[in-house]
Amino acid sequence: MKNNCMTLCFLLLGSFIFAQEGFKLGIHGAVPVGDNQDFVSLAVGADVGYMWALNEVIDLGVAAGFINGFPEKYNQEPGAPDLPNVQFLPLAVSFRIWPSNSFSFGGDFGTALGINDGNDGGFYLKPTIGYLMGPVTEVNLSYVSIAVDNAQWATINLGILYTFPSKRFY
Repeated sequence: MKNNCMTLCFLLLGSFIFAQEGFKLGIHGAVPVGDNQDFVSLAVGADVGYMWALNEVIDLGVAAGFINGFPEKYNQEPGAPDLPNVQFLPLAVSFRIWPSNSFSFGGDFGTALGINDGNDGGFYLKPTIGYLMGPVTEVNLSYVSIAVDNAQWATINLGILYTFPSKRFY
């Protein structure tokens, strides 16, 4: 029993010795779905974050970003006032699971602060599927959901993410 405990402790600690850390920078384009597609035509965003490899399969980190939704102009009545851009600042915890060397799935969850007037923000959720195109470049598909008052901001996103890897010994 003592040997089993020692082996387990060694394996757990060993998974942190060569943990790869990385600063991540990404951009994405999005199309609205749900409640917001009547007043937003397209959205773009940028994400920054830092991930720590807990072991060879699971990454955990923090993320922040910026989302800008461009107002829908084609469905407006003539002479109607221009709609404002809808803007959010997401602050989240991130996790990724790597079942293979090139495929990941996971998500971000936290809060999205509303930046434009009349936008209070809300709970932020972003499930993501990613595919590594190279050692530091990932293409991902994600769904963003922000619970805003009695409505739901929702987009389907296609993005690219670049990782600035670092190796750290603990």
